Amino acid sequence: MPSRNDKVTTEISNLTNHLINEQKSDGSWRYCFENGTIIDSYMIILLRSINSNDESMIQQLHNRIIKQQHPNGYWSLYQDEANGNLSATIDAYYALLYSGYSYSSDDSMQRAKQYIVSQGGIGASKGLLSNAILAATGQINWPTPIKAIPLEIILLPTFQPINIFQFSGYSRVHLIPMLIMANQSFSVQTDSTPNLSNLQTRRINDDEQQSEQFSQMIELIELGRNRLIGSSRSLHDIATSRAEQFMLDRIEADGTLYSYASCTILMVFSLFALGYDKQHPTITNAIQGLIDMRYNINQKTTIQNSPSTVWDTALISYALQEAGVKSDHLTIRSAGQYLLSRQQHNKADWSVHNASATPGGWGFSETNTLNPDIDDTTAALRAVHNLSHNEPRYLESITLGLNWALSMQNNDGGWPAFEKNTNNQMLTWLALDGAKSAAIDPSEADLTGRTLEYLGNFRGLDYDNKSVKRGVDWLLSHQERDGSWFGRWGVCYIYGTWAAITGLTATGTSSSHKTIQKAVKWLLSIQNSDGGWGESCSSDINRRYVPLHESTPSQTAWALDALIAVHDQPNPEINRGIDRLLISLHENNWLTTYPTGAGLPGNFYNRYHSYNYIWPLVTLAHYKQKFG
Repeated sequence: MPSRNDKVTTEISNLTNHLINEQKSDGSWRYCFENGTIIDSYMIILLRSINSNDESMIQQLHNRIIKQQHPNGYWSLYQDEANGNLSATIDAYYALLYSGYSYSSDDSMQRAKQYIVSQGGIGASKGLLSNAILAATGQINWPTPIKAIPLEIILLPTFQPINIFQFSGYSRVHLIPMLIMANQSFSVQTDSTPNLSNLQTRRINDDEQQSEQFSQMIELIELGRNRLIGSSRSLHDIATSRAEQFMLDRIEADGTLYSYASCTILMVFSLFALGYDKQHPTITNAIQGLIDMRYNINQKTTIQNSPSTVWDTALISYALQEAGVKSDHLTIRSAGQYLLSRQQHNKADWSVHNASATPGGWGFSETNTLNPDIDDTTAALRAVHNLSHNEPRYLESITLGLNWALSMQNNDGGWPAFEKNTNNQMLTWLALDGAKSAAIDPSEADLTGRTLEYLGNFRGLDYDNKSVKRGVDWLLSHQERDGSWFGRWGVCYIYGTWAAITGLTATGTSSSHKTIQKAVKWLLSIQNSDGGWGESCSSDINRRYVPLHESTPSQTAWALDALIAVHDQPNPEINRGIDRLLISLHENNWLTTYPTGAGLPGNFYNRYHSYNYIWPLVTLAHYKQKFG
């Protein structure tokens, strides 16, 4: 019978060969970035709103959505979401009706309707994107929190207490098209638009009293607006033109806004509000860009919110090298050439808060040329690190990327995702679902930990370095009471704790440090009886660890990688975890498809189809490297 080490070696070889064979001719890897049914629903609604005749696309999206329905009638964002998700169910119900391939009399639609009504109807939906789509297509009034924000906020200079560039980059590109539409009370309908009035079982939230904090924030915006030249109609016209130009300036070559499907859909509706014809090139290009984001898998079609090509390519190249693939291997060289071509060399919105920095970061998707982020940048830097030994062009690339990443460190010592020092807590007062997570882009444990891991393991920096010291101090001061760290872009406390532990140990924090020992104790305390780890997406909503009571491959790999980093010898807990991870590589069930990527708490979760290869390979490679 093969030993555990033999099994580890075999699976490393299997994963390595599989990934090498999956590489595309351009050096990239293209795995699906799956986002539930939300984008598919909005795509159907958009296509029907412009009277598109792309019946094949609409029917394929319809078929995927209907297959995701729970027997109780609802749709959920993740498998263990208690009692389903109202916004996702409204989106799906609306899209299925609008598609013309489902009918209100169908049993599936009757069950969906009963669920929606039982949860308070469409007026009870808290989903910001869901409500925006409903309002844009005339099903509800524009929510008061959106209508209350003057469009003139886009004119406020950056020295004002609140201005548009204090919002995070991803919230800006969603908020501005919504403000354009809400300020005009815009909606568009066709002859085939479904009527959802029978689902309004309670009054829409328009008249509900807003919080005192929210009112104070709006007063500050109004004060800034009035200080410009008064609240004249001409000022509003200027703001409308500025908002339009803001979107147009951020359209990528594929026609999408900021390379995100969600805000591109909102942009198209807002361009209708501005008087654009449905056949205008900007709109037709945007629609084509959305269509190009489709991913076909297992005879099903889904629209990715932002294809993860750069992210996957960087992580897979790194994982293969950790597993022993040499940098002169054609696979690694091809991936390096691809990544080199995607490095960004232009200043964009990130430079508003970091004007003196030289560009050099990487973004998430292939078409992204405007929105680099810390995670993708350090991932790409890991992937091309070994290539710099013989090729000067990679050394130059690494220098640019490293300097850019260091320049993005926040004043508090941690690292954000996209933009520096965008942590104005007043913006979290917005009476909008998800505002606490989406409105700002503060330092996060996962981003800080992963940056430190790169700086320590690949650049040889430790606590004596000023940037490292500040990052380490930030992590040490942001550990949760139970010993974990919260991870913003993964699910969730397992992810954050893995990033923090590996980052701290890479930069010289001793395994015996009380912070590390407290984190290890927490990880061991949540290990499942089968030896693995699993965490529910509910964790990020509750802001506390919520067990899944089952084990997922990526979360098991993260927990193990953290434990491997702090132990000199494999203990029984690590070995039990490795055994469980090895078994998971041959499973195909709901645990292997559970979303472990986070987008917006309570609204948006991501299943990276690449993760069941990447993270087990990294962890098994580290296990073999350290313990033989």
